[in-house]
Amino acid sequence: MLRDMSLSAVLAGFVAVVVSYSGPLVIVLAAASAGHLDTAQTGSWVWAISMGSGLTCIGLSLRTKMPVITAFSTPGAALLVTSLGAYSYAEAIGAFLVTGVVITLVGLTGVFGRLMQQVPTAVVAAMLAGILFSFGTGVFTSLKTAPWIAGGVLAAYLLGKRFLPRYAVLIALAAGVVFSAATSQLDIRLDHIELARPVLTTPHFSVSSLIGIAVPMILATLASQNAPGMAVLTASGYQPEDRLLVGSTGLASTALAPFGSHAINLAAITAAICTGPESHRDPERRYVAGVACGAFYLLIGAFGTTLVVFFAGLPKELVAAIAGVALFGALAGGLTGAVTQEKDREAALITFLATASGMTLFGIGSAFWGLVFGVTAHLMLTRWRGCSATG
Repeated sequence: MLRDMSLSAVLAGFVAVVVSYSGPLVIVLAAASAGHLDTAQTGSWVWAISMGSGLTCIGLSLRTKMPVITAFSTPGAALLVTSLGAYSYAEAIGAFLVTGVVITLVGLTGVFGRLMQQVPTAVVAAMLAGILFSFGTGVFTSLKTAPWIAGGVLAAYLLGKRFLPRYAVLIALAAGVVFSAATSQLDIRLDHIELARPVLTTPHFSVSSLIGIAVPMILATLASQNAPGMAVLTASGYQPEDRLLVGSTGLASTALAPFGSHAINLAAITAAICTGPESHRDPERRYVAGVACGAFYLLIGAFGTTLVVFFAGLPKELVAAIAGVALFGALAGGLTGAVTQEKDREAALITFLATASGMTLFGIGSAFWGLVFGVTAHLMLTRWRGCSATG
């Protein structure tokens, strides 16, 4: 671990956590508000998802020697914004518990992995590119509202790539903070810091909460989070063990559900920050980014919602620009993989467009539908055509 450690990998883990807490966590807090949770319950929820993400990041990265990045389910939290208020908190906890058990079983039995193996490599790469597309363009859309911050980040990144490529993202982050401070757009406030206090809630099971929360949570987490998460690792050249990864995140979800964790899963966007060349040129040393990401999760989670205000004070343009430049390498790799095989290019293009569109059908995000449309196009253009010709 010490031999493989590098500043670029640790920074990649840090940037991944910054992106997680500056965006998706806002949805969690909105869901807590919609569900009328008190401060203690909200703090316990943040503690639980942070601990689950941190422990699985560290454990799985060390076990597999791959940069396994986990996170809390963003689409699951979005679902709760509109549904949590209709149930008691104990009923929601019961639904969270069932969600964790079902995802564990789906992962450990290998059903999820067998389905993912049927997806062509080009389609997987195109889905990755589609997921990351908006983050790449976010660098330039941020120029409209914060030209000095976004422009400074981009310029610093390019200079870093030219002269100190391993530290390009660090240089860009430093420049972004300087420009944010110079333009008076940093609003970081830490009035007091206190340790989080987990709140154990006895689950209550009801048919309505299982149908209204557990079923869509299971589908959203598997389709919109774990499927893209596996695809990111595969597209980066790794061979992830689906039973270990999905099963472990399911177990973590189950164990922490009584404390408020709605779902822990494989990450996709933040994973791409740690699995790409910006993390480290040597793929075998990128697992350090996963360990670092987990350590930052645990550090922040230990203080519950207290340190969330730190990330909330960062300008959204700074977060968008840093995430964008950190994902340039992964986006380029996804685009390259999508067009390598001529016979799969149209299917890959359909996957990319569907995923990048941001569409949502039946509460499931565009990454899953990109896979569905891409695989369907692949079958229609190759296998089914061959069967028709043979017949």
